[in-house]
Amino acid sequence: MASPLCVTPIVFDCPPAEHDPPGRVLKMSAKWYWTDESLANDDGLSLLFAHCIGSHKEQWEPIIESCFVNQRSKPRHQRIREAWAFDWQSHGDSAVLNCDLIMNTRQMGVSAFEYAAAIKAFVRSARMQGKRMVAIGHSAGAAAMLLAASDLPRAGTAYPYQSIVLVEPSLASPKMFFKHISPLHPPLVAATQMRRAKWASREEAASWFAQRRPWKAWDKRVVRTFVEHGLVESRGSVHLKCDPRQEALAFPDIEPHFAAVDEMGRVSRAVPIHLVWARRSEILSKSVQDALVDESLGRVAASVTRVDGGHLVVQDNPDLVARVICTAVDTIGANAGLDFVPARSRL
Repeated sequence: MASPLCVTPIVFDCPPAEHDPPGRVLKMSAKWYWTDESLANDDGLSLLFAHCIGSHKEQWEPIIESCFVNQRSKPRHQRIREAWAFDWQSHGDSAVLNCDLIMNTRQMGVSAFEYAAAIKAFVRSARMQGKRMVAIGHSAGAAAMLLAASDLPRAGTAYPYQSIVLVEPSLASPKMFFKHISPLHPPLVAATQMRRAKWASREEAASWFAQRRPWKAWDKRVVRTFVEHGLVESRGSVHLKCDPRQEALAFPDIEPHFAAVDEMGRVSRAVPIHLVWARRSEILSKSVQDALVDESLGRVAASVTRVDGGHLVVQDNPDLVARVICTAVDTIGANAGLDFVPARSRL
């Protein structure tokens, strides 16, 4: 019988930022997923997950569970040793930990640059030394994962990621962004700012989500994780851990997405990047999707897969996203690393 999946919550100090007062830094909440059996496999992979705007680390749990199960019978170097999921500093448990500091120092929001810097510090930490990592990011989390690899590898070190999987990455050149994505932001921001954020109980919140989009289109397991982990109890009621005002401030934070496009051009020469697009994406048109893979600018994809779902496909269709991730993992060789030569993308 397979070992049960264990979950360990961990909190890290983030790197100091210019907004921080002396002696204080933001915290990043993470969860570590593992089994006794998986940790015994030193050749296995460490999966790292970064979520989208308005989400939280536990939204990845149905996918993480599927990845452990799907890869259990694969060659040792393609099995999952462990998985890590990270809360953006203004989202999930991180938002609860950072509430006062964010209120006093981040009136313009917590940039995806800060999310990336915290993940980079983790990737470079002694804890991950020598680990075979696969980076997986959704939407703005995809930008964070790419930026977390900026200026790596350093002299005498290997590139940290064996592979990268970007799900509905909200990456675009300034020209493509202002033409195709920017017009969508005002209604998104307005809807986010007006979103209900408080309920009498988790049961009332669950009933409310079940009747409204986007939540009623989500996989039921993902909705349960949102009700359980996306809300916090306070004074006899529950409210969103991620303040809608902070969530809304993440949309105008566009510079990280431009920087991540440039980073993709550099990174794709060192490690395979797999793109996962939603066929019914409300945010990223096919023009934006196709433009991201521009080989004339050095942006090469090892694979491009289009799956059924909307922009929140991680929430809509986690089992299918997990299968695509596992397919990408199946391409990792026992000695994968810096010698990777990008293949031509497959549409």
